[in-house]
Amino acid sequence: MAGHSQFKNIMHRKGAQDAKRAKVFTKIIRELTVSARTGLPDPGANPRLRAAIQAARGANMPKDTIDRAIKRGAGGEDGANYEEVRYEGYGPGSVAIIVEALTDNRNRTASEVRSAFSKNGGAMGETNSVSFMFDRVGAIRYAAAAATAEAMFEAALEAGADNVDSSEDGHEVTCAPDDLAAVRDALEAKFGTPDYARLDWHPQTTVPVASEEAAKTLLKLLDVLEDNDDVQRVQANFEIPDDVMERLSA
Repeated sequence: MAGHSQFKNIMHRKGAQDAKRAKVFTKIIRELTVSARTGLPDPGANPRLRAAIQAARGANMPKDTIDRAIKRGAGGEDGANYEEVRYEGYGPGSVAIIVEALTDNRNRTASEVRSAFSKNGGAMGETNSVSFMFDRVGAIRYAAAAATAEAMFEAALEAGADNVDSSEDGHEVTCAPDDLAAVRDALEAKFGTPDYARLDWHPQTTVPVASEEAAKTLLKLLDVLEDNDDVQRVQANFEIPDDVMERLSA
């Protein structure tokens, strides 16, 4: 299990998707609101909003909920002033972790993130304390059914992407941050709207976590961070062997 997989398999393992649906909606609504506020409320002219709407549809969010979130953002009606903030730290096994959040209260979010680290075998560090171990990339994600691996690779190569990782879970295209808009537009023209297109963090190397106890504590930390309403994404540079994951899943 790799640490940059958005932890979807953790959620599947615990069978907690239904229980987390409300929290997923909260995160997406916040992204819809901020996207509409920082850009145009027209998804055709606002790639970030377009990606947020795609994520909302993927989560089966009702259309009227999506529309209300966009209207609130465009009109500034909810009164909330969300800021994008990043936290960094180490988890069990010296795993580097980056936490990205949208918050209307930096003190609250910082306190909650710091508490999550300290209570689960980790320690929050200063800004840039671990980000140097990651590459900042443009990341574009498509479902596996969107194209064959060969078609996606050829289209991404022609669009100027750096790499394509295709599997049964989907296609992830990566590119230089400055090329994200151009690559996204070229792929959209061929395959439609992606699941997401955003700046992301990819670990340069991964840290093996072979101890069952350390892996269990690490997954608990990541789960607590993901569970925070303010947290949008968590990236980490770990690798847990399959046999350890099987024992933890038992």
